[in-house]
Amino acid sequence: MPELSFFIGKGGVGKTTVSTAYALRTAALHPRKSVLLLSTDPAHSTADILQVKLPDKPMRIKTKGKLWAWQINAEQRFREFLEPYRDSVLNLMEAGTLFSREEIEPLLDTTLPGMAEVAALLAIDDLLNSSEYDHIIVDTAPIGHTLRLFEMPQHFAKFLHFLDVAGSRDQWLAQRFGGRNAGIEEAFLTKWRETVDSVQQALSAENSDVFLVTSPEKFSLNEAARSADALEAGGSKMRVTALVLNRVVTDKTTCESCRNRVAMYKDALKSAAENFSGLRVYTGEDPGQPILGAADLLRFSGHVFAKKPLRITAAAPRAGAAPKVKRASWPELQTQLSFTLGKGGVGKTTISAALAVHQRAVVPKKNVTVCSTDPAPSLDDVFNMEVPSRPVVVLGDKHLHAIEVDSLAEFREWAEEMQRKIANAMSGESGGLHVDLSFDREVFSALLDIVPPGVDEIFAIFKILDLAKEEATVVIDMAPTGHALELLRMPERMQLWARLLLKSLAPHRTLPLAQDVAVEIATLGQQVRELVKRMQDPKRAMAFAVMLPEPLPKQQTLRLLTSVNQLNIAVGGIFVNRVIIEKKPLKGKACPRCARAERWQRATLSQLKRSFRGHTIYIVKNYPEEVAGREALEAFTRPQSIWQLA
Repeated sequence: MPELSFFIGKGGVGKTTVSTAYALRTAALHPRKSVLLLSTDPAHSTADILQVKLPDKPMRIKTKGKLWAWQINAEQRFREFLEPYRDSVLNLMEAGTLFSREEIEPLLDTTLPGMAEVAALLAIDDLLNSSEYDHIIVDTAPIGHTLRLFEMPQHFAKFLHFLDVAGSRDQWLAQRFGGRNAGIEEAFLTKWRETVDSVQQALSAENSDVFLVTSPEKFSLNEAARSADALEAGGSKMRVTALVLNRVVTDKTTCESCRNRVAMYKDALKSAAENFSGLRVYTGEDPGQPILGAADLLRFSGHVFAKKPLRITAAAPRAGAAPKVKRASWPELQTQLSFTLGKGGVGKTTISAALAVHQRAVVPKKNVTVCSTDPAPSLDDVFNMEVPSRPVVVLGDKHLHAIEVDSLAEFREWAEEMQRKIANAMSGESGGLHVDLSFDREVFSALLDIVPPGVDEIFAIFKILDLAKEEATVVIDMAPTGHALELLRMPERMQLWARLLLKSLAPHRTLPLAQDVAVEIATLGQQVRELVKRMQDPKRAMAFAVMLPEPLPKQQTLRLLTSVNQLNIAVGGIFVNRVIIEKKPLKGKACPRCARAERWQRATLSQLKRSFRGHTIYIVKNYPEEVAGREALEAFTRPQSIWQLA
């Protein structure tokens, strides 16, 4: 069996850089081995970092040794897996008496849970069985997606159970009274369970490693610790074997900013010793510039994994004249609902909190609530207090609230209530009617089990909209880009699912409790339509993008804005976060690291006006320490911390 190495972590910590560097090093050190770097991250950063175009198949990389890279197209990969079973599934539906082919086909296309995670498992399983590669290195999606990777078997079991139940009453009756008939579930589930077992065995093998990548900031370390705990609590055989502290500053310096980062690194080492005892710990220095191309990535790998001095040869781009900026203030929110969007690690949570704090300052006595729908939320870190799944007062301001919505719990509570009502409505009868009612109850129950991915988060949005009914201004700190876009695309899937639920109740519309359930589901559909109208009305909702002043985040933000535009959601502005405005060494010459970073930032900033034509671009000053607590947030939202591209 080939060696298997997983790299996991939140967005924005350089996980893709570290995993790509490790793959290059592995191939160089073992020239006879065939090494594959597999990227399952929907952000598709591997191609950007290697500075090559990667097709949806393994491509040989020009470097030392034998290295291939594959940036997987999750949707295409999953459809290839499903195709042999597709006609059987649809024919089964056609033969049934409940749903038509036209109704079930969109469900099959759009609502299968965790497609990206499924595609990753399928690809890994195929690679393990092919024996084509000696070492497979996986750059995973952000940690929220990775934690779901091994929850897929039960999700598929529910989906296939629904197909078997809804397909025909004859099959259902045979299962209940005449022994189980082998249905579509058999071949599909058997293949799926074999896939999961194969990958889990590979993960638990002695030659497998899991690298947890983090940066030294307190927020990032806290999230890394929570992620490691969640892996263990989830029952996965995946266990963290090594920790990579990336983007650190370790050397002596007279630069005040870098001295603060040295202190942060020392604190991070102490935290690692406490929370990750027994793990191998690697360190990656921040060179003050992006690490791009195979040659510099290989040098970086020697620095991280062999403790060699870090030498990056790529010169900073020609920055030209400094971009023209003008003094600005934090924007006053013109809509009741605001979203912050961006990849992980760019400071979305901080910007969200800052928008809320500023709104409170400019609109006295107006309630403002900042909410997180991120599966790895950080509002508690920003506000220096525990933020639960209900609104709580933060910063001692009775008009300022925060909430970290437990979206899954919100949905489960609703679904359990629906299950209870429908069970009461469809029980107590006898004879053939009892059989019919039991069948339809099982269909309804199975439908509740196969909610489209993200439906739970739609329920989180519904809870947030309830807050908006109280005339509060609401700022939503969204999950990282890929996850957030899926949520924003959810309404059409949600409406399809709700229609199927209603149809399953139609034969029993005379039952009072069934009527109650139907009313609730119809109300759900109305809420979805209202959400769509609200999101697409620039007078009621506005999105703000958050990015860093670097080449890769710029490209990712361009892709993000294209998707937001396709969804007809208005953009209120772009925040370019952590910009070095000034650098003051304590003595002597200017800091070389900060000087390099500033040149790269200036080169990126000089392109933004052209790249993001028509958008207001805010420049947010870099703070050497994390922004947390009242004093820090108030300082962060003063006019001295923000500019605007002229």
